[in-house]
Amino acid sequence: MRQSRQERISQLMLTDGPLYDQGIIFAGMDEAGRGPLAGNVYAACVVMPREPLLEWVDDSKKLSAVRRDQVFDQIMNTALYVGIGKADPEEIDTINILEATKNAMRRAAADAPAELFLIDALEGLGLKGKEKGIIHGDAMCYAIAAASIIAKVSRDREMMEMDVLYPEYGFAKHKGYGTAEHIAALKKYGPCPIHRRSFIGHFVEL
Repeated sequence: MRQSRQERISQLMLTDGPLYDQGIIFAGMDEAGRGPLAGNVYAACVVMPREPLLEWVDDSKKLSAVRRDQVFDQIMNTALYVGIGKADPEEIDTINILEATKNAMRRAAADAPAELFLIDALEGLGLKGKEKGIIHGDAMCYAIAAASIIAKVSRDREMMEMDVLYPEYGFAKHKGYGTAEHIAALKKYGPCPIHRRSFIGHFVEL
């Protein structure tokens, strides 16, 4: 049976609600773009107020692109803090995607007024506060879900811009992920400056 929006928000608030009750200032954090063959990896750090609860905040993967754009604007207009960090392909190739993702998260959280950071699946970032990793956090926590939307939409918008610069690869459609169309273009045209060299060795000679 499909959950109503109210039921979904109530489920997400099972994590956040007790923290609000205790007066803890906390942030949600998530990333977007660890898997693609091209583009930056993004991270977002969001501090949300208890009210108003935004009806459509959810795991970004569960929302349509149109809905994500709408909720992105709502979050930006409502949040007490939004930080966005990224790491570029050169950094990813130099230190690996996991460490680059952690750097992007540190950048996103640098100025966050939070004493606790709820992070989707990661810990040990060395942030200015306590850290708690939550597996599938974007499906379990309202603040992390909000961060997932900020990170996803921010990255998707940048990949739309990259599509204008490098139209032969189809970035507007697949956002840099390894689709058959993208791999075919990569084999035909070779890599462009935003491809991650450490990710594409199986498909082209470097």
